[in-house]
Amino acid sequence: MLRHIPPILSPDLVKTMMEMGHGDELLLADANFPAYTNSPHVIRADGITIPALLEAVLTMMPLDTYSPWQVGLMETVEGDPRPPIWHTYNRIVSAEVERYTTRMFERFSFYEHAAHVSAVVVTGETALYGNIILKKGVL
Repeated sequence: MLRHIPPILSPDLVKTMMEMGHGDELLLADANFPAYTNSPHVIRADGITIPALLEAVLTMMPLDTYSPWQVGLMETVEGDPRPPIWHTYNRIVSAEVERYTTRMFERFSFYEHAAHVSAVVVTGETALYGNIILKKGVL
């Protein structure tokens, strides 16, 4: 056992975050995300919500303040409302980071971008448009 590692983080996820470098990205994916189609590195976090996982990840992983954006979200399809979970993400990220910028990806651009992240973490999150990309920074 180790101290100060949130117990919600699996050993595979902690190892992946440790191996990531400055500018590498981690995608916390909702339960509907086609992870295995879009990424060769998938980590399962079934039954865990993205807000809970996001809080735990941000206790260990700084965001990239040198990048034009630190957080990535998938734009809603025309006619869909703004997802309430985005407000929750903003609250969580704002508690850890003084200032950050969100990049909005068109739906299919998001999928294309997902092919290049360090890992996709599939969660039990059921909120629509719950996917969030985090760009790793430096200590």
